[in-house]
Amino acid sequence: MFLSTNTCDGKRECIKQCPTKAIKFINGKAFSCLTCGICYKNCPNQAIFKNSYGGYVVDRAKCNGCGMCMYNCPTNNITIEDGIVYGICSRCGVCGEVCSNRIDGFELEKDKQLNLINSLNILGSIVEDIPHNPKPKTTEVSRMYFGTDLDKCVLCGRCEEYCPTHAIHVSIDRDDGICRGCRLCEDVCPNGSMNRLQVVNDETCTLCLNCMKACPNNAISIDEFKIIVNKLNQKPNGAIVSCLNCGLCADLCKNESLKRVDGKLRYDPTIDVENRNHEFSIELCPVNTLSKDDEMLIYDDYEDKELPTLTGFCVSCGKCVQVCNETNARQVLTHTWDGTVSDDCISCGICVERCQEDAITLHRGSISVDLDKCILCENCAVHCPVDAIVKTTMYKNEIESGFNFIEQELCMHCGLCYKTCSYDAIEKINDQFIVNDEKCTYCGACKNACPARAFLFERNFKDSIEGI
Repeated sequence: MFLSTNTCDGKRECIKQCPTKAIKFINGKAFSCLTCGICYKNCPNQAIFKNSYGGYVVDRAKCNGCGMCMYNCPTNNITIEDGIVYGICSRCGVCGEVCSNRIDGFELEKDKQLNLINSLNILGSIVEDIPHNPKPKTTEVSRMYFGTDLDKCVLCGRCEEYCPTHAIHVSIDRDDGICRGCRLCEDVCPNGSMNRLQVVNDETCTLCLNCMKACPNNAISIDEFKIIVNKLNQKPNGAIVSCLNCGLCADLCKNESLKRVDGKLRYDPTIDVENRNHEFSIELCPVNTLSKDDEMLIYDDYEDKELPTLTGFCVSCGKCVQVCNETNARQVLTHTWDGTVSDDCISCGICVERCQEDAITLHRGSISVDLDKCILCENCAVHCPVDAIVKTTMYKNEIESGFNFIEQELCMHCGLCYKTCSYDAIEKINDQFIVNDEKCTYCGACKNACPARAFLFERNFKDSIEGI
């Protein structure tokens, strides 16, 4: 909720600017909707929803003006004018921008919120029985994972080949048939005829062709009874992406076949026979390593067929660290985050949409993160269009295309979309706000700011390293 301090001067600028008429003047103070959500819970038409800012918005396309929200509002803040519901705070933050005496209650601790409300003598007994269990505030969250020092990595792919669960993906722009330097040929040579530089000792080579069979890049051939390694003395461009060990897949697993045990992922494929439901986990994997394993199958008696199991998650075996080339690029790392973002944040709200732990609340120009809920899955950072959130992976999802249109019959002409857009893609033409498709990046900041849910909006992402 947004609150007025005791220094409220009564100029009512916040009331004039509020697009949803959610602020009233009571006892010489500006008093607004508490964003308690009672209207949302009592709406029989599901016409009220909680937005990315943590506020509530009326979907005027669904609302029939029945008045249940108004009758159940504990502070009598909701009114209906010409069939339109007013008085519900969308937490757009405009009131705080026009008046320094307005503060965001979300930024206060619970006891400070209650003390401030009580000091205004407005709610009386409503706040008397609110439970309050203070606990130490979490200042940062951390996660252990097996990661890559990108300054040391040569993209040889050796870790990928040895990963038992296919949780590491290496992509390079080099054509097939050229040696990566993964040294698998050296590992499988029974005579030690292949050295670390992929130079063959022809005198000891027995032409068993183990090296040719093991080469993942088809870079080894035979010519006149001699092994030839096709090498290119040039560092390739590319990317290495591996499971973050965030545990999001385990959180989303409904049959508990995938769990976190002592901070490590563990999988029992036999449980999948009874109830297979990993599509959601696979779809929302932050780095897209999780997938169906068509190499290891389980037999389903009920369906009388073999079904794929799950792969692409790190089991923390450490094999990638053990086999990493002499550069020691694969390491056991720790990622920490205190919830801060850079000043590049454009209030697009994609981070809120992608967070499956409900840990992020959007503000104008920033976000707040509930670190008690955050698991550092980096879904927010991977999808952030301006890289305002720190991430540890090279994986990135970029906005590829979309659709954005303002329904004029629903538009309240508050201009929040116009003020929020960082790309000047919202234009005011003949007292109507229109989307300029040539400038729109489909970030969604306008959609999230709209208190009338007047936007028809879609967006599509693409993998930025796909095809390397």
